[in-house]
Amino acid sequence: MPPNPEPGKCYVRCITPDVWEEKEISVMVRPAYKELTVVPAEYKEVEEKIMIKPATKKYIYHPAEFKTVTETIQIEDPYNALTVHPATFRDSSQVIEIAPATARFEFQGNYENCKSDDPRDCMVLCYVEYPAQYRTIPIKLLNNDAYTTAEKKGGKTITIEKQVIVKDAWVEEVEIPAEYTTITKRVLVKDETVEEKTIPAEYVTEKIQVLKEKGGLEVWEEIDCELVDYNILPIFWEFGSATLTPEAKKVIDEKLLALMRAKPYIRIEIASHTDSRGSDEANLALSQRRAEAVVNYLVSRGISRDRLVAKGYGETRLVNKCDDGVPCTEEEHRQNRRTEFRVLSN
Repeated sequence: MPPNPEPGKCYVRCITPDVWEEKEISVMVRPAYKELTVVPAEYKEVEEKIMIKPATKKYIYHPAEFKTVTETIQIEDPYNALTVHPATFRDSSQVIEIAPATARFEFQGNYENCKSDDPRDCMVLCYVEYPAQYRTIPIKLLNNDAYTTAEKKGGKTITIEKQVIVKDAWVEEVEIPAEYTTITKRVLVKDETVEEKTIPAEYVTEKIQVLKEKGGLEVWEEIDCELVDYNILPIFWEFGSATLTPEAKKVIDEKLLALMRAKPYIRIEIASHTDSRGSDEANLALSQRRAEAVVNYLVSRGISRDRLVAKGYGETRLVNKCDDGVPCTEEEHRQNRRTEFRVLSN
């Protein structure tokens, strides 16, 4: 309980929030880097002769040339008629040896005054030669031997005309030159290169919240007693919409923003409701979006989100009889389509 409370007044227990201060820091959002620029390649044009068809050859056939000639053909072979010529002779003579020449030792007598008792030792022998004996006889010598002579006889021939080659067939080789065309080529003179440029780092100045004073202390805040219960926040919502109108923002400024600035420690719940038209799920989601729309607006006006609670109840807390299926006027539905707030106690 708060120390020394005054009778008849209401208090809520609050926890002091952390106190933050805004500080500017420099943040590098992009480091230094190199920017490379490609310098295009350089070319020059040259003409080049390109063979589009290679050299070749063609061959021209020239047929053989003929002439007509007359030819005699043997259709029956002749034969050789032979005439015999007898041998011829001539007279001659021939000396023949009728007795050959001889020689022998002949006894001529005894050697006078031979003193040998053997009579053979005293014999005188002489070697006597006798010439050969000849006889001449008449003979015939061959002058010409027998021989034959041949004479062609018989045989038949015919005469025909025929074609003979004057000039053989031949092939003429003709050279066909290659065909060319001239093209223009782009020849690389200098390849692509890279120019390098250093781009400095980029920085931005950001505002950050730095803890200046740690909260968490218990304090008691005096408030209007009616604020601890739900109070109508008189803002109008279009059917199915969670968008704040300018009039609604003005009401929030007067009712909530001023209160939260005057009482910096209090926390507030924003409760939003819908009418019964539509599905339960859709209405619950719509009411939650509406409550969050109020919270987001207060945050945009400088109120810490920790001090705000957004709660959508959909059609669960109708303030009249206009439940599902019950016919109601538009005004009765508008009463259910409401936003409330209350101060929370920590």
